[in-house]
Amino acid sequence: MFPGRGTLQDVDTGPRRERRVRGHEGEVSAAGGAWADLGVPLGERATLVQFSTAFCAPCRATRRVLGEVAALVPGVAHVEIDAEARLDLVRRLDVVKTPTVLVLDAAGRIVRRATGQPRKADVIAALGEAV
Repeated sequence: MFPGRGTLQDVDTGPRRERRVRGHEGEVSAAGGAWADLGVPLGERATLVQFSTAFCAPCRATRRVLGEVAALVPGVAHVEIDAEARLDLVRRLDVVKTPTVLVLDAAGRIVRRATGQPRKADVIAALGEAV
């Protein structure tokens, strides 16, 4: 969650919540290669993954903010996922609300997770932990 609507939360890295996926070293873990089957490359330094739905007004604003940050920070990619079309990922990653934003490091590990519409400054701060 983001300030004004909550705060960014660290990911619980206990056994059930481990979310490492196929990274540069070919590592696969609990998320089952979730990013590999998206068909889009991860960012060199970090990736902003956004789960959205068609009629979600905050999702449109989130798309704009994340796109601006990805354009501003070298090596960062923004990937938007239609939550309705990818229920497999929604279930695997415990997405219960849109927009949900996951901040991935270069290896594809989730380092931050948030719900709600973010502020640009909060997204940039969250990227500081991923890069």
